[in-house]
Amino acid sequence: MLIDTYGRVATDLRVSLTDRCNLRCTYCMPEEGLQWLAKPDLLTDDEIVRLVRIAVTTLGVTEVRFTGGEPLLRPGLVSIVQQCAALEPRPRMSLTTNGIGLKRTAAALKDAGLDRVNVSLDTLRPEVFKTLTRRDRHHDVLAGLEAARDAGLTPVKVNTVLMPGLNDDEAPDLLAWAVEHGYELRFIEQMPLDAQHGWKRDGMITAGDILASLRTRFDLTPEDDGERGSAPAERWTVDGGPHRVGVIASVTRPFCRACDRTRLTADGQVRTCLFAREETDLRGALRSEAPDEEIARVWKQAMWGKKAGSGLDDPSFLQPDRPMSAIGG
Repeated sequence: MLIDTYGRVATDLRVSLTDRCNLRCTYCMPEEGLQWLAKPDLLTDDEIVRLVRIAVTTLGVTEVRFTGGEPLLRPGLVSIVQQCAALEPRPRMSLTTNGIGLKRTAAALKDAGLDRVNVSLDTLRPEVFKTLTRRDRHHDVLAGLEAARDAGLTPVKVNTVLMPGLNDDEAPDLLAWAVEHGYELRFIEQMPLDAQHGWKRDGMITAGDILASLRTRFDLTPEDDGERGSAPAERWTVDGGPHRVGVIASVTRPFCRACDRTRLTADGQVRTCLFAREETDLRGALRSEAPDEEIARVWKQAMWGKKAGSGLDDPSFLQPDRPMSAIGG
């Protein structure tokens, strides 16, 4: 069991499969990209599967989310999913992706055992998408979303970040579109994850701003607190249901007390929090032929030291040194 000194138990594993990405989102990385990890530093497919197996069969993990960078860039992704789906007990498995390439891989991922996907899409306007991502791939994301829905990777969740002066007026249109297409929309407050450290707390679009905008067009009914559990998103039914919208207010309404996550970076480091400064090396233990029991012990020790909160609710918070693409969202 991955328990910390505050009594929280981590049952949700986030696995970054690569630090690489085929977009250059302004809130994540600079236009020229980043210094990518060298291939020998990345976990191999077999190493990833072994760590997931230890987490699921020994440490009590029940859910696995594959992230990046962009996980669809990982050549062995389908095989990794297939091997993890064969574990006993079988974990619930999902994928966070920008949607580019999902059209050609959705069916194979479903057949391999993937349960559902989260797709990042911040705008319905192709020209705004190009400005935000520095790539002209809006049509590919829409096609990927449709393919995921048709393949049964449901519920298909759409993650949206609103940026001042770019897409901050789109919240009602995005929700209307999501309802029409059967996607579950989740707005995420912009977090200090950009490598260029351009995030400013006083300029971000808050959960309160988002809800006020949505309520100009929709009737929102809050979900019961008991239904939320450890989920990061607060959710509302839209116009009486059945459709829902979520808001992940990591900055203005931190949910650290209910956190049930443990994170594995693409180069084999355990992170107790997305914003943690400290990491614990599992890759070294793997490559020194440590037994499963020793790897589990190191992992448990890392999680025991998890801090009470992320620190995001502190106005003086400074961005972490590693960009999100190297950590996994």
